[in-house]
Amino acid sequence: MAERSPEEHEARRLLMQWIFGSRATEVLVTALRLNIPETLGDSGADVADLARSCDIPAGQLNRLMRALASLGLCTEPSPGRYALTEAGALLRAGHPDSLGDFARFHTAPVAVEPWSRLESSLRTGHTAFDEHFGMPLYEYFADKPELTATFNSAMSQESNKVAVELPGHYDFGRHGTVMDIGGGDGTLLTAILQRHPGLKGVVFESAEGAAQAAGTVKAAGLEGRCSVATGDFFRSVPSGADLLVVKSVIHNWDDERAAAILRNCREALPDHGRVLIVEVVLPETAAPDTAELNPYIKDLQMQILVSGKERTRSDFEELCGRAGLRVTDVLPLPSYTGFSIVEAVRA
Repeated sequence: MAERSPEEHEARRLLMQWIFGSRATEVLVTALRLNIPETLGDSGADVADLARSCDIPAGQLNRLMRALASLGLCTEPSPGRYALTEAGALLRAGHPDSLGDFARFHTAPVAVEPWSRLESSLRTGHTAFDEHFGMPLYEYFADKPELTATFNSAMSQESNKVAVELPGHYDFGRHGTVMDIGGGDGTLLTAILQRHPGLKGVVFESAEGAAQAAGTVKAAGLEGRCSVATGDFFRSVPSGADLLVVKSVIHNWDDERAAAILRNCREALPDHGRVLIVEVVLPETAAPDTAELNPYIKDLQMQILVSGKERTRSDFEELCGRAGLRVTDVLPLPSYTGFSIVEAVRA
């Protein structure tokens, strides 16, 4: 047999990486369940100390720790001594850019189990989550406050990268009041208001989704410039803002319901106002991507969890047209975020 070329070795490595991808995820899940990132902390720990904390024999736990090291989440600077890498430190709750709850939600059974129905979901167009759990995702959350809090925190943690970049990549200063539609805990809007002190703001969310928003606004010292309003964006959107920001909302819904949200945005918008749809904008042809989250995997996830989807520019133009809006520009945010700004005005 001829010796394999470097390209052939790389092809095998890539395929093996994805064949065993779910096993690597389970290593991460187990580490989170055992609270290992918090136990390692800033200074690291010996496996014997970790073992006592986890109530697992040191020899057995060492196997898990070495697997974590092989994934780049920790290092083993000396035998049996472990420390978090920069990536592993992102799992700690106190890290300013923490992705701990994001990891917990997206590796939990509630997010993972419906993927077993991917083929069925593709064939029928039905939402895999609904079929697996017998109800839509947001209804499932209704009587689970702890899960809802983790989900809200996960969405906030994902929003952090956009909250860092968005305020400097659009001319917010020409507007008077910005309303964040489906604004969650207010992370994105408070970042915009802090960068643009002439603006006033409103977080508009469901009562459940806005549960932490007032706290975020207060912690940012913006109580005098920012309020929280609750309601259902399928019924109406409050008037009074000349700029509406809609981030990571439209992709949650099929075209009919997405158009209904945008139609309500149009009705609330003054003639000179604008809507900013902040979402993934898929290229017209698939290619390897530099974003933190592969947009095509994310597209399938929207199908799996909530019957939504990611869209191309032409998809957004068609969708906005159905809602009485016209796309005026698409402004990419830095590539690592995976997001773009789709600007629209009343048609």
